[in-house]
Amino acid sequence: MYVRAPVGPAQRHSATAHGWWLLMEITYATSSSTDINVASMSSTSRPVKVIPFQHLSSSPSSSSSSSSSSSSIPFGAKWRSKIKRMTYTDWLELLLPCSRWIRTYKWREYLQIDLMAGVTVGIMLVPQSMSYAKLAGLHPIYGLYSGFVPIFVYAIFGSSRQLAIGPVALVSLLVSNVLGSIVDSSDALYTELAILLALMVGVLECTMGLLRLGWLIRFISHSVISGFTTSSAIVIALSQAKYFLGYSIVRSSKIIPLIKSIVAGASKFSWPPFVMGSIILAILLVMKHLGKSKKHLRFLRAGGPLTAVILGTTFVKIFQPSSISVVGDIPQGLPKFSVPTNFGHVTSLIPTALLITGVAILESVGIAKALAAKNGYELDSNQELFGLGVANICGSFFSAYPTTGSFSRSAVNHESGAKTGLSGLTMGIIMGCALLFMTPLFTDIPQCALAAIVISAVMGLVDYGEAIFLWRVDKKDFLLWTITSITTLFFGIEIGVLVGVGFSLAFVIHESANPHIAVLGRLPGTTVYRNVEQYPEAYTYNGIVIVRIDAPIYFANISYIKDRLREYEVNIEGSTKRGPEVERIYFVIIEMSPVTYIDSSAIQALKDLHQEYKSRDIQIAIANPNREVMLSLARSGVIDLIGKEWYFVRMHDAVQVCLQHVQKMNGTPEGTDATPKKQSGFVQRLGKEQGEEESNPEKEPLLSSKV
Repeated sequence: MYVRAPVGPAQRHSATAHGWWLLMEITYATSSSTDINVASMSSTSRPVKVIPFQHLSSSPSSSSSSSSSSSSIPFGAKWRSKIKRMTYTDWLELLLPCSRWIRTYKWREYLQIDLMAGVTVGIMLVPQSMSYAKLAGLHPIYGLYSGFVPIFVYAIFGSSRQLAIGPVALVSLLVSNVLGSIVDSSDALYTELAILLALMVGVLECTMGLLRLGWLIRFISHSVISGFTTSSAIVIALSQAKYFLGYSIVRSSKIIPLIKSIVAGASKFSWPPFVMGSIILAILLVMKHLGKSKKHLRFLRAGGPLTAVILGTTFVKIFQPSSISVVGDIPQGLPKFSVPTNFGHVTSLIPTALLITGVAILESVGIAKALAAKNGYELDSNQELFGLGVANICGSFFSAYPTTGSFSRSAVNHESGAKTGLSGLTMGIIMGCALLFMTPLFTDIPQCALAAIVISAVMGLVDYGEAIFLWRVDKKDFLLWTITSITTLFFGIEIGVLVGVGFSLAFVIHESANPHIAVLGRLPGTTVYRNVEQYPEAYTYNGIVIVRIDAPIYFANISYIKDRLREYEVNIEGSTKRGPEVERIYFVIIEMSPVTYIDSSAIQALKDLHQEYKSRDIQIAIANPNREVMLSLARSGVIDLIGKEWYFVRMHDAVQVCLQHVQKMNGTPEGTDATPKKQSGFVQRLGKEQGEEESNPEKEPLLSSKV
């Protein structure tokens, strides 16, 4: 039952000036609630009803039974019961995610759209796959192989309906970087190791998907990814400069060796490939811009790579310039089945396989989730990982190097209206037709045209807008972006990722070890308590400190929390104080509703803090802890140590009870004996008063012994 307290003319006038009526709600509890006499500011007493706090430790039998019942549940029983409830359809959707869209496929609505989207992206994929294979240091045919079998496998086992997988620029650069340090790209071992790398990446992705470890990637900040991709895009663009300049440059993932090599070979500059490459690059950028900005010209974005290949090939066939290098002969036919070999190099490839797996997860799962949200269906990250892993494993048996989801092709697939995985199957068919019938046409494709395709694709990864945004919003994230970007540019991709992830984890640990702690004050005319820094009009009470801990309490942050509590005990600045004039703090009220977890180290520290406060006649009060925290406190004996009467459901109840005691202590005449040893402490006096209240039948304790 809620009662509105009477409001006098003066108060009503004051409330009207603020635009709202002053309402004081007094909550009347049920018959189990108890009365407490609280002295008001005018030294009169009025009854205040306090909501009883239900202690989990009040009935040991129930507490023990609940804990024993929870502990008696065998490990894995939850999953076994879930498996028993799964139907045949559930199993089919789990093992073959493609069945989800096959069963509900709307042939009249979706068929034409999916086919057109698949053809559009397939035409885009053919030249891109050859370009990325060259970036990886491989023959262009392996790019075509990588865009063939993995697409079909992913369409069956992948959960995204719009993600377009295949060779991508970033993974190609990683393959080139690691394999170039092991063996020369002209050696047959180079290709074999690239195929072995696809198998390793697939196994890692499948393992992470089956063990549901996709959450580990959450620790990598978006700032790290943005800085990493920006620097990688710059390195990729510079690595393609050799096809524009007409002379070889060093193979490296660091910017300084690349620039030195470009400058050192300036005397070998050839203008024909530079002019052709620049013109093709300009055409690609214009078509890309028009395709993005104008909906009715959307097809230009997908048709850019094919246009570049056709223009370049036509020019070479007509004029046959000797200074422009071409792709050369490409084997015709589908890839043959073969098992990867050279497992003796697995150890040296593990770091790169882990890095490619991380990049694949971030790049593929990120865009797959975004596309799933836009198209109104749910996507399981772990199922997505498993689908990518199976695609890479099967691809490695058909001469494919590591593949993952592509930002640009997936965006084009989505913009083309793709509804289901049938668009992916169509891409695979286009790639198969290219392998069977079109490879003789690829012989005269200029290398500079393929380089222009790569450069136009990675230019979208240079994300300086993100850096400007981070500078405005969060300087810490901007610092993380800068560190990752600079490290990647000057020390290589692997070092850049490790440093970025290291700093990202360091920031996470720092934030966790230094949680936000707010000093709360009461908003005028309400029983609501808020951060005094956010609401300057909120006021605090003399002799009482009210704090809210906005994080779990555990071993890493308990020392910081104790230090902050000691600071608040000494001084609280920037808040208006009310209540009786006292010279020190008598109560510390801790709002624990945001605290989701407390560990043994924090519980021990809480005991020490209680003893420390008790020695200085300060009482701790706890407001609104959740069930898990209360269980931990009950099992450790902290509830009995602090006292059950100092646990409250509402913050306002805790403040009113503590304020009552402060007023009583302030109004009690000082004793004649001034010897400190003979003076009773504040906590001891509280204990005596509570004992008197319990012995007095007219007064009831805050919480009955039953509670």
